[in-house]
Order: sequence, then C-alpha cells, then structure tokens
Amino acid sequence: MKYIKILPVIASSLLLFASCDDNLMEWGKDPEHGEITGAELPLELVEKISRYEPLKNYSDFKLGNGIGISLYMSDATYRNIVNENFDEVTPGYEMKHGAMVNSKGEINFADVDAFIAATKSAGLSVFGHTLIWHSNQNASYLNGIIAPTVIPGSSGTNILDLTSIKNGTFTGWARNNPGKGITTVANSGLTSTSSAIQLQSSASSSAAYNLQLTSPNVPIVDGHNYEISFYIKSDVAGKGRISFNGSLTNQYPYKDWFSTGGSWTEAFATTSSWQQVKIKLAPGDFKAGSTSFQFNLDLGYLPNVTYLIDANTLAVVDLDAATAVTNLVSNGNFNSGITGWSKYNGASDALSLASATDAYEGNGAMKVINATDNSGGEWKTQIHGDFTSTLTAGKSYTISFMIRSEGTGSVRCSTTGGSAQYQGNQATSTTWKLIEWKITSAGTETGFNFDLGLLAGTYYIDNVLVTDGSTSGGGATAPVTIEKTDAEKTKIIEDAMTDWISKMMTHYKTSVFAWDVVNEPMKEDGTLRNGTEGDTASDYFSWVKYLGKDYAVTAFKLARQYGNSTDKLFINDYNLESRLDKCEGLIDYVKYIESKGGTVDGIGTQMHISLTTDKDQIVQMFQKLAASGKLIKISELDVRLGTNAPTVAQQASQAEMYQYVIDMYKKYIPAAQQYGITIWGVSDNSKEHEYWLPDESPNLWDANYVRKHAYKGTADGLAGKDVSKDFSGELVK
Repeated sequence: MKYIKILPVIASSLLLFASCDDNLMEWGKDPEHGEITGAELPLELVEKISRYEPLKNYSDFKLGNGIGISLYMSDATYRNIVNENFDEVTPGYEMKHGAMVNSKGEINFADVDAFIAATKSAGLSVFGHTLIWHSNQNASYLNGIIAPTVIPGSSGTNILDLTSIKNGTFTGWARNNPGKGITTVANSGLTSTSSAIQLQSSASSSAAYNLQLTSPNVPIVDGHNYEISFYIKSDVAGKGRISFNGSLTNQYPYKDWFSTGGSWTEAFATTSSWQQVKIKLAPGDFKAGSTSFQFNLDLGYLPNVTYLIDANTLAVVDLDAATAVTNLVSNGNFNSGITGWSKYNGASDALSLASATDAYEGNGAMKVINATDNSGGEWKTQIHGDFTSTLTAGKSYTISFMIRSEGTGSVRCSTTGGSAQYQGNQATSTTWKLIEWKITSAGTETGFNFDLGLLAGTYYIDNVLVTDGSTSGGGATAPVTIEKTDAEKTKIIEDAMTDWISKMMTHYKTSVFAWDVVNEPMKEDGTLRNGTEGDTASDYFSWVKYLGKDYAVTAFKLARQYGNSTDKLFINDYNLESRLDKCEGLIDYVKYIESKGGTVDGIGTQMHISLTTDKDQIVQMFQKLAASGKLIKISELDVRLGTNAPTVAQQASQAEMYQYVIDMYKKYIPAAQQYGITIWGVSDNSKEHEYWLPDESPNLWDANYVRKHAYKGTADGLAGKDVSKDFSGELVK
C-alpha cells in the first residue's frame, strides 16, 4: 500500500487540547450555534472518520440500507453514498401494496423497475419489502372488493305480477319447454331471504327454446317505452336470450349486450356471479295496433346448466309512467347533463358531468374533484342544488344518493336557507354506496349542498332524491344492498393475496432474491394480531382478520410457489429486543407456519432503538433468535437520540450503541445464520425524516451528508476492531 506524507491539520487552539483519548474532553453545544454536525467532532476524531473506507469493505455479510426510491433516483449525493457503502438496498415504502396497487387492483411496476435497473447497474441487490403487512396497504381497494354489493333496482314500478312466481304455482306463466325443471327455490336469490326461479336445461338441450319460460300478457300504452330487467347467474358458463311472441316487428331483437368481439349474436352470457340483464323496447319496436306483449326467457342453448333468476328483480317497467316518488330536487339522475346543479366553492374544474361509464346507472352522473385535503374544511368544495318547492316546517324529509370515489373519500350534506343543518361525515370508497340523511324541516330551507372538501379525490354522485315519502304512481325501485358472507370475504381476500404475491414474485423473479414476506404479525405480548387492534389509518388493512392464523402460511407458500426455490423468505417484526415475549411468540409462529407446510428462511429483527435500550435484552434476543436455526437479519437498525441537534457526547454514545449491536450480532448469531444487517436510512437530513422519526438524528451521516461518529462505531463493529488504531500521520494515496 502506498502512502504520502501530510502535515497535520491545525485548527487554532483545538490542538492544545487534543489527546489520544477522545473522551478526555467534554464537548457541549453552543445554544446560539445551532445544530452540531459531524464536522464539529473533535479534530482527531474527524480526521480518523474521514480516512475510513466505505462501510461494506469491513463487512463479511450483506450490509444493507433502507432507502427512499425517489431520493435515490433524484439526489446524486444520497445515491453515491448508498452505492459506495452498501451491498443491498431495501425500499422503505415503494414496493408495498399501498404504493403499487391502484383502485382497480392493478399493479404499477414502472417506478420500482426503474429503481431496480439503477441499483443493478450500481452493483446493488434489492431486498423486497414487504409483501404482506397491515399498514401501507391500498385499504380502499381491499375494503372495496369485500364491501356490500349495491344492486340497482328496476327503472320504475314493476307492472308484472310475481305472486305466482314467488309461491311456485306459475299461474299465468307458461313453462313451454321445462328442460329438467322450472321451479321456485326459496332463499336462493340475491339476498339470503329472497327466492329465485330455477331453470335447468336437459342433457340434450341445444337450442334457445329447449328451456323456455313465457310471461303473461303485458299491457302496452301507445307511445310508451318499456324495460325488461332481471338478475341471473348459472352454476357453469351459460347462455340465454329474450324473445317475444307476436307483438314485435322483430321477435328476436338484437339489443345492447349482443356485440361480442365485433360480431353480433342474439345471446347474453351467464356466469356464477349475479349480473343484471336489461332490454328496452321503444314504441317503434311494436307492431301497429298491439295492445300487449309476451316475452320468453330462452335458456336452452347449452346442456346441463342450472340458472337462477332472482324473483324480486324480474320486472317490466313502463318508462313513461308517472314518477313514483316526488323528487324535490330537479335532475337527480343526471341523464340530461348537470342542469340545476352549481358549484358554490371549489376549483374552476370541480364540477362536471361524468359519462355513462362512470354513472351508477343511466346516461351520466355528477363528477366532483376536490384537489386537496382540508381538515375541518368540508365546505371548501361544495356543490349546490335548489329544492323545487318549499319544505314544510316540522315535516320529515329524506335526502338520498349513490356515491363512490376513486380512493378513500368523505362526503356530508348541509342545507341552505335559514339555520343550516349538517350531516355527519360519511366515508366513501371505490364501491357505490347508498347514503341517506333524514332531516326535520324548519320550513326555511331552500336547498342543500354536497360538501366534499375534507379529503382530496374524485367523486361520482348519481340518483339524488329528496322526498317526504309522497308518491304519484310509477318510479324507480330502491337499490338492494347485499352483504357478503364471511366465507365470501375470505375467498375474495385470499384471491387478492394470491394475485398480489404471484404477480410481484413473477415480475421480480430475475431481479429480487430475498423478501420480507410477512411484516409485523405479532402483538407486544407475543400473541398473533387478529385484526381487532382498531387502527383507523386510511392505509390499514388486516389480512389476518379475513384469512385467520394461516394468513402467513398462505403468504409463504405463494412466495415460494411463484418465486425461486433459492429465494430467501423472511418474517419481520419490531421491539423484539425490548419484549422478549414477543420475540418468543414470533419464533413460535415461525414453527407453526412450517408445521402447516410453509417455509420460512429467516427472521428479521428491526431494532429501532435508543441509547436507553437494555443491552442485556439485546443479547438475550440474539440468543433466542440464534436458537431458532433460521437466518437472522437486523432489518431496520437505527439509534435515535431524541433530538435533531445532538451533542458530541450523544454522538459518541450513539456510535457505541451501533458498535455494540453489531458486536453482539456477530458474537451470538452463528456465521452460517448471519444474513446481514440493514441500516435504516442514510442521513439525518430532513428529507429522509418527513414521515419517519422527524426532528431526530438516528443515522450514520448528518443532515449535510457528513460522516458522524456513528459511522466509525458501525465500521469498527463490522471490522471487529478499532480500524483507526492502524492509522498513521499519513494518508492512503
């Protein structure tokens, strides 16, 4: 090794006090000086630290760093420190479910792909963090897919008499070609208490009319439009059509659902999920002079299919009949634009018309964009509609509407005119939700508002109704809300886990070879979380609540199935050094996972610690983890000081604690079980601590990216000695 002589650095009177013993001098903080930086450590110590090599040069195992992808990609100083000092990087947030999964359940790989390409070119490996956790999830999406299903009602009052359908006699209906049977089955409809028409095709069924149920005659009012609708599902893939007898110019009309792959077909498809079928008849569809029509449900295309049609939803509606419910607000269905609605508060583009694609039903919906969160400022984005008549004092009114948002959102209603009344804030999600608000009028109200300013997002509102309950004939029927069973929720969430893990492991199969599969499964007392802990954060979702104790078993099996057989799969938790019962509980859970067929390669202990952390318990934790026989990783090590302006003495204590942890890891974890250590974060710069330990100084570089005393402690721990003992008054050339 070549050396070049240098003159010692002289800094005024500091040399008079410098000593070989760094601890002889008491260093303090000038209250007028501000933050102490690494450069203000004792002169001799600064010189030593500056001459240390990159940290990874002292390590015999993987030395990792927990980083932010955006900082790594945009900040050259930050990136160079990471590239120079570490072997492996763990993205702190960007590989989690909440960061990658959108409101439709789709995964956006772009940002992480670019990051992995950049780290690969720098010679770094990536540790996947984390597949299954209860925080940082797209909870809006996950809660949305298990939310109650809101089934639109028919477009008006049903003019079919379904009495004989519901009692099973089918009086007035003709079972012309019954196949294996056409019957009414109790408790088999959309809800647990509704009945269904069951139609079973025969083994030889091959034509639509081989299984056919024909309606009674339906009277026609000249010039009126009609709609036939129902909900249907089948035990296997099925096929059906609606045909007519005599009164239509085309008895087999090709309608909305018939376009498939650019060609036309007469039939609709059915699956094991309920779906609504609708067909509309215009006055021109009827033969001149027709006074009634009959329709056929033709389901005989395919053999051995069992169909269910919900008996409550089979309806024929006269679309031009008088409105059933008197609506005290105009244009509540937005089928003809947003006339009658105005923006009271919000951005210039806050209010617009949504297309039929984004409507609950019909041709359109009201679209409202609230650009920013406004704590206590629900009124800052406010859409108004006037009442069409004066409300009566003392009378009860109901305001109801359907709403959904593109993410987690919030809405309330408020009245205008006289003393305002305010509804409580109502949560919204990606699933359509029926919201009702009952008020007792003071007789002075002139209209009401949708107050959408609390949470940023895009909202869609449809089917707005203000009524006192009075009716005048026909009108739309209320939607049906169907709660999913526990078994259905379990299956849906299990499928969501499979989709997420399979796609992540497959996509990164050639670039990520170690993963936190399950993160923070344990309570502080060492028992398993069960989903009743009550976290109300918007990104909180408890997988265990729906999948039970085996949720981690499933996760590890999926990670192994879709990843590489050699991937290292970890379970990870925090406070294992301060709660030894939690450490023991985690080890026991690993044993349980493996008893059920999962494979856990390693255990991660986070170790977000402070100067007061019990050192004896650190040793006991490592002893217990070593006894598990698993790979052991310190996964998120940092040492907080309780201040963003530490004294020199605090920095020295921090360095000692970093070195102690590393020394004990190497002493008590056998070399074959040492996966490595990941330091959580690079520096004390505020950009790294917006969300994690703000106003703190837990890292190895200070806020200006200067090496701290903790850098020396970490390097000495990794090297197993005081590296600086071998330094002379010469620098490496």
